Amino acid sequence: MTESSQPGVFISFEGGDGVGKSTQLRLLAQWLSAGGREVVTTREPGGTVLGSALRDAVLHGDHVSARTEALLYATDRAHHVDTVVRPALARGAVVLTDRYLDSSVAYQGNGRDLGADEVERLSLWATEGLLPQLTVLLDLDPSVGLTRLTGAPDRLERAGSDFHARTRQAFLDRAATGGPRWLVLDASGTAEDLQAAIRGRVAELLDISGTAGGTA
Repeated sequence: MTESSQPGVFISFEGGDGVGKSTQLRLLAQWLSAGGREVVTTREPGGTVLGSALRDAVLHGDHVSARTEALLYATDRAHHVDTVVRPALARGAVVLTDRYLDSSVAYQGNGRDLGADEVERLSLWATEGLLPQLTVLLDLDPSVGLTRLTGAPDRLERAGSDFHARTRQAFLDRAATGGPRWLVLDASGTAEDLQAAIRGRVAELLDISGTAGGTA
């Protein structure tokens, strides 16, 4: 379900590693803020103090099993929604998150072979059914996205080509059957073109008149 009863708007950015989620989220936040909207930018995992500790443990700590990994992400998500997302939506803010439950379904459900349905049910329970009004999926061949990364790779980034191929297909399959909350874009395009497409869809969602183009 979505939270249409809340005055705010919830938008998630999804996709593989190196597709440009952070850049597009930042550009959209700047545009919305310039238009007078309250914007809350966050991420999963790591959008809270607890989330930062969990992020470090699951991505950079000692080995954890696939089920432990899924439960850690669900723990982060439950706390994140309760302390950051829902309060912001309740006061009418636009919440932009870099990853949400679709990432868990793709990475742990499909990538780790835990079962997409099981992981989705876990996340929906953790969040009391909260889904974004819009999910922007930036799609890119993983072999290209991973070359864009800087710094030492984390545990998921090191998971191998088969893992990343499964997660990409999982995102595409969810978008194909997930209805109007999904906007799928080819992430090999320019940042400007991607942002124009995102702003166009968000303008419709928020009933914003005028042009949605540009990145200033």
